[in-house]
Amino acid sequence: MALLRIVLSDFVIVQRLELDLRAGFTVLTGETGAGKSILIDALQLVLGTRADSGVVREGAARCEVSAEFDITPPIATWLADNGFDAEDSLLLRRTVDTQGRSKAWINGGAATAGQLKALADSLVDIHGQHAWQSLTRPDAVRQLLDAYAGIATHALPGLWADWRGALKALETARSQLATRQQESERLSWQIGEVAKLAPGADEWEDLNTQHGRLAHAQDLIGAAQGALAALDDEDSSALSLIARASALLEPHVGIEPRFADVLKALEDAQAQLQDSVHSLQHYSRHTEIDPAALQALDERLTSWLSLSRRYRCTPEELPQRLADWKAQLADIDRASDLDGLQKEATAREAAFMKEAKRLSKLRQQGAARLSEAITSAMQGLGMQGGRFEVRLLPLEEPQAHGLEQVEFLVAGHAGSTPRPVGKVASGGELSRIALAISVTTSELGEAPTLIFDEVDSGVGGAVAQTVGQLMQRLGRDRQVLAVTHLPQVAACADQHLLVAKRSGGQGAVSQVQALDTTERVQELARMLGGNASSGTSLAHAREMLEAAASV
Repeated sequence: MALLRIVLSDFVIVQRLELDLRAGFTVLTGETGAGKSILIDALQLVLGTRADSGVVREGAARCEVSAEFDITPPIATWLADNGFDAEDSLLLRRTVDTQGRSKAWINGGAATAGQLKALADSLVDIHGQHAWQSLTRPDAVRQLLDAYAGIATHALPGLWADWRGALKALETARSQLATRQQESERLSWQIGEVAKLAPGADEWEDLNTQHGRLAHAQDLIGAAQGALAALDDEDSSALSLIARASALLEPHVGIEPRFADVLKALEDAQAQLQDSVHSLQHYSRHTEIDPAALQALDERLTSWLSLSRRYRCTPEELPQRLADWKAQLADIDRASDLDGLQKEATAREAAFMKEAKRLSKLRQQGAARLSEAITSAMQGLGMQGGRFEVRLLPLEEPQAHGLEQVEFLVAGHAGSTPRPVGKVASGGELSRIALAISVTTSELGEAPTLIFDEVDSGVGGAVAQTVGQLMQRLGRDRQVLAVTHLPQVAACADQHLLVAKRSGGQGAVSQVQALDTTERVQELARMLGGNASSGTSLAHAREMLEAAASV
């Protein structure tokens, strides 16, 4: 199932219509001028065709068309990629006012006509006397042939992109060779200058720390020695005072147990102070005033500052700046390797051409089979002696899809010269060719719904019956909707819709009714051209339905 439901409001001569559609083959019949093609026109509007104020019913402010479809994984992916909700079904809605202004929605979200059109090819394929869609688009024709022939083409676009990318890199290298040489020289000079300093990643902070220590060495030594005296070298030092306090408390611990905690705290403090004394003693013995080392640090810090100012960065950024220059120089060296780039482009071209030639051979084989199959289908559609041809046209330059373009040509009768399908003059002939192609490739098409508008124009008799049987067969694989005036075709349908025009207080109004078996017999009797109420016409209509059901 594909198209589930369509709703029209104030569209052309339809005041209000809600129609549920089934799977299989559905026909729309009715008197001439009843508006059988209105549903197709409405469907095209909701699928993104150009809006026109003429579709608004006379006296109404605007028209509205909604169509609900089954949702498929590719459609769900498209919805997610384009910011729309992926629900259980796909609901398209479009309005047009009397000024020709249009608004559109996809699953309740505001959309553009272009987005509706982007979905159209994945939903519906419409064939008619003057509505030729996918079979005149070069890409669609090529894809249909590839699908029919079972050709996997997914690798070719990637090989094409690799080849074009390699060519672009080569061309860029050639055009920028002089500029790159100048840039290479500039980078090499800068790298050489900064490399003499060889700045370490975390060196700047260490240099400043060392410089601070050496510059204030005398003060630091004096501070350490003073602290040592306060902690240990005097009678009133911290360690002496803690020892005195411990001596006073210790004899009384047996009488006052709470003194034990105080003594423990004093012992811990004494241990920590002794550690500090040892550290200060070590510092005092090993720290020296070193004017030469201080001068060396001054010179290195000055070099850091000078280079950072020259290259407009902070001293901390200088090591990273050097690394960036080295990386840029390496890129330039690689890009300037014209021989290497040429070899890469040649190898990429060879890989693409190998795959493209393989596909060309498979397409030639598939073209012959498809031509024969569609030619055979045409013989039963009133085109005896007609011929269908799938022609491969070599391209002047390779493209991402290969080395050739694919074109469909047709000769409508024996002795005529095949011409491109889109240039076939007869609308009925064009429609029958569409049917032959669609039946032959029905299992391959992307769109789950096929619509034929007056596909049986200009045929009758046995050909009409063949058309009906073919469409019935096509409906087993895909949903098929057809506007027809032939009872032989209508009798083969799974669902029969009658379009009728009624006159009312607001003018002519078109209505659509789903027919039951009895009503179908009456409509087929009318379509047979005789007296619709005569026993003979009704009997003939019943016979046609029974014959179609037995196929």
